[in-house]
Amino acid sequence: MSISRIAFYHLETLHWIARLGTFAAAAERLNTTQPAITARVRELEAQLGVALFRREGRLMVLTPIGRQIVRDSAPLLAEFQKVLLGSNSFAEARGVVRIGAGEIAAASCLPDFIAELQADLPHISLEVDIALTADLLQQIVKGRTDLIFGAGSIAHPALKTAPIGSVELLLLASPATAALLAEKGRAASVPLWSLSSQSPLYDIMRSAIAGTGLTPVTMNLSNNMRAMIDIVIAGNGIGVFPGTMVRAELAAGFLVPVPGVAAMPAVAFQAAIRATETDPMILAIFDRARHLDVSTVIGTSAHEGRRQT
Repeated sequence: MSISRIAFYHLETLHWIARLGTFAAAAERLNTTQPAITARVRELEAQLGVALFRREGRLMVLTPIGRQIVRDSAPLLAEFQKVLLGSNSFAEARGVVRIGAGEIAAASCLPDFIAELQADLPHISLEVDIALTADLLQQIVKGRTDLIFGAGSIAHPALKTAPIGSVELLLLASPATAALLAEKGRAASVPLWSLSSQSPLYDIMRSAIAGTGLTPVTMNLSNNMRAMIDIVIAGNGIGVFPGTMVRAELAAGFLVPVPGVAAMPAVAFQAAIRATETDPMILAIFDRARHLDVSTVIGTSAHEGRRQT
């Protein structure tokens, strides 16, 4: 068995196919083409004289010898990447980093975090996916995302996490809807808006509503917090919203607290990467992420301009 012609990119390619499951996903991650990935695998198999993958449906699954090579070469890859980054500095690092975040994080600490990354790592391309925490967890466990910012408790054996603060939750309505609730009390029946049952905000919302004695005429779900805020501002019901996303609306009087509602528990947020992550760039970015505070508000609300009208 000759290894004289095995290059770093062969092992790197093997690593990413193993992590992502398909040649196409590895090609996208490594910013190359699927035929190039196939050629690299064939070259490596030819040099080693063994099959490294077998096809199972749409996925490429490692053979036993393939798993051993991936396991044994992972520390080597990590050390080699450290050497490259050490000689060129992180500012010269290249590649694509995938970040997943919920809408609340995306509206608070994420914009400044992204801006700082782009300033310090000008050659790194970022792909940002905004989704519910349950979906983000699936993506990172499958290796399709490098770093996520999720809501609630993230307890998964495949992940390493760091707390990044919490956000207060408020049950809000338009002034007209709040006046109706104050007048009719429990007799009032209005629509309720919430994120889906997969979100930790859903259970908090249900507990808050139960404490008021209100009976919503309908339970309406959406995966878009900003859209729900707009709907409630228009007088179409009540909703539980993070304080970081509605401060301007509260200050302008577009939203007010629903009368008779006790304070709700805040929702905690965490940053997470895979527990087995060895890429020094991802580890460095995670180290930055763990110092974030999700309660920080960045920018202004979409409704800020209404104050001028």
